Amino acid sequence: MRHPFFVSAALLSTLAATPLAFAADLTLYSGRGESMVEPIIEKFEEQSGLDVEVRYGDTAQLAVLLQEEGQNSPADVFWGQDAGAMGAVSKAGLLAELPQDVYQDLPAMFKSETGNWVAATGRARVLAYSPERVSEDEMPKSVFDLTQDQYEGRVGWAPTNGSFQSFVTAMRLEHGDERTLEWLENMRDNEAVVFSNNSSQVQGIADGEIDFGLVNNYYLLRFLEEDSDFPVEQTFFEQGDIGNLVNVAGVGVLESSDDKQNAVEFVRYLLSPEAQQYFTNNVYEYPVIENVQQNDELESIDHLMEVSPDVALDNLDDLKGTLDLLRQAELL
Repeated sequence: MRHPFFVSAALLSTLAATPLAFAADLTLYSGRGESMVEPIIEKFEEQSGLDVEVRYGDTAQLAVLLQEEGQNSPADVFWGQDAGAMGAVSKAGLLAELPQDVYQDLPAMFKSETGNWVAATGRARVLAYSPERVSEDEMPKSVFDLTQDQYEGRVGWAPTNGSFQSFVTAMRLEHGDERTLEWLENMRDNEAVVFSNNSSQVQGIADGEIDFGLVNNYYLLRFLEEDSDFPVEQTFFEQGDIGNLVNVAGVGVLESSDDKQNAVEFVRYLLSPEAQQYFTNNVYEYPVIENVQQNDELESIDHLMEVSPDVALDNLDDLKGTLDLLRQAELL
């Protein structure tokens, strides 16, 4: 039986064969991009005096690699891009229980029910749109409204993108496979425009290719950082709609780690005000702790918790079931 996160043998062999550069104090498997996280890793090294060797890779591939390596893994810490990957590694019994004080004060949406991984940052699914071509009465209340005739050929999506697939997994949990498949097929038949990722959708709105896009919250903010007049805005659906899914980048300590104490300290650092401020200021993701200065470009945490659906992040690990459904809808 294939792992919930299946990758080809060739890709897995490539990851497994990648040598570590030196015998570090900590070994980190990071599904987060190097340009995004390297500054904060270097800050941790400076403050702790520890050397961190990082193996970067696709989150799903690293999740599979950890399951293949098992107790022989050199990794001390796994920092994944989404809750599904964290849940998969957790359910495989590979993550150690974290000290309760690490996560006890975090909002429920930002911690695992198992106590063996926590969110490092949060991000929300949003509806991006053209304020020039979309009138107020055309704004959908729910992601399910986008199958209506008035949205034919006007909506972008990215069926092959990992964040979209996590969203579909959440829809399956909330509404069941039958309704999710119906939505996928109706979106397809309503001529939703296929893009490769989130950023190309946002650019597609600005270029007039589409009027709406289903994306993560931070992509538009990166465009606005470069051009404050960029002609795209974004919003949430109505309160509790699955289209407002809040997903997370998560972090956990490997049960097989020979240095759990320092590994836990790395987790603590990611939850420190300094690291959280960096991520909200520079990456436009949501902090998971209090006492972090609000990034004015982001909705408040209170509003985010009001509009987000109640989805157990641990249960977003069934990527295989989602891929099967996307194939059934002829989207892969």
